[in-house]
Amino acid sequence: MANAIRVAVDVGSQFHQVAIGDESGRLLDEFLIDHRRDGFEHFFSRISLHQATDVRVAMEGYNGWARPLDQQVLTRGWRLFNVNNLKLARYKEIFPAPAKTDAIDARRILELFSFDGHRSLARNALQEIVVAAPAQRELKYLTRRRRYLVAERATRLTRLRCDLQSICPDLLALTGAADNRWFLRFLTCRDRLTALPGLHTKTVAGIRGIGVKKLPPILAWQKTAAFGANIDLADEDIVADARAILALDDIIKSLNSRIESAAADCPMTQRLRSIPGFGSTGTAELAGEIGTLRRFGGEASLAVYLGMAPLDCSSGLSRRGAPPKCVNSRCQMAMMTCVARHMQCVPESRAYYDRKRAQGKRHNQAIRALGRHLTRVIWKMLAGDRDYVCKTEKT
Repeated sequence: MANAIRVAVDVGSQFHQVAIGDESGRLLDEFLIDHRRDGFEHFFSRISLHQATDVRVAMEGYNGWARPLDQQVLTRGWRLFNVNNLKLARYKEIFPAPAKTDAIDARRILELFSFDGHRSLARNALQEIVVAAPAQRELKYLTRRRRYLVAERATRLTRLRCDLQSICPDLLALTGAADNRWFLRFLTCRDRLTALPGLHTKTVAGIRGIGVKKLPPILAWQKTAAFGANIDLADEDIVADARAILALDDIIKSLNSRIESAAADCPMTQRLRSIPGFGSTGTAELAGEIGTLRRFGGEASLAVYLGMAPLDCSSGLSRRGAPPKCVNSRCQMAMMTCVARHMQCVPESRAYYDRKRAQGKRHNQAIRALGRHLTRVIWKMLAGDRDYVCKTEKT
């Protein structure tokens, strides 16, 4: 029996190929499991046969197709590593196999464990998963769900605006923005759009949000209401989209309350909120995605993860930057928003941004440059358990 074993899992949507080896890389066992409860039980029973005290598991797609197997591995106290698919692909190009099968891929993942003492050969090929605090795991789930719903709302709103523009532009002209809640309530007070011109004045006035200023234009539109040729196709669909937007607004509002509640129990979120311009949603998203500083080797790797450190990509006389492939896109969007708002609150940051713009950098480039500087500040804040302090507050 080996005291220490290494487990490699080639993850699939329905089946996972598993390879078990010792510290030297010698293959001890390999088998296939289903992505079901019985398959997971078989996975742990086969590993338990080796009676090892040091078990390290590497698998592709942590928090992807590997769920919930990855969480069960962490629950058992084993060390879990996420496979960098780009590094694995490069490794397989340098040391090609005679064929391409799931079993061969699992053995190749197993070979990556042998680089543990030679980091320069395959740096970050295997990245150990460090479990974040419960509050941050909750924030990660909530903020990701919120982002999905906000994107869905934006898609439906765009479709609603386009349909109204083509079917009844005069109705759309009643409001400055199609997502005004009084306007959405007006659209949804009946099941069909063509029923709106026949509403009684008392019914229209009773719709919440329609006051004395909005009522006359609506009544005037009712007298001259006209619809396009495709109204028979989009009559009910426009109302359905408006109702979906109202429902999404309520869900997003509820999520915001849950995010605020979880953020109150998260020290990292509270630290980040001390930075001027860093709002509640942005800081919650950053804290949830960052998790813990132990995941990063230093502030430079954190800056890459946040998308605030484009890599040099030069050749000959060409000098340009390229975005790294390991950027967390959610972190980058949240950080860009927070930095842009921070710049409006702190004169020194605004002066730094203006200086970068004067050097010929575009808006996003100047924001990233300021974000790179703020990443150093954030690292020191989180590492030293300190809040952000402006120069005026110091004096």
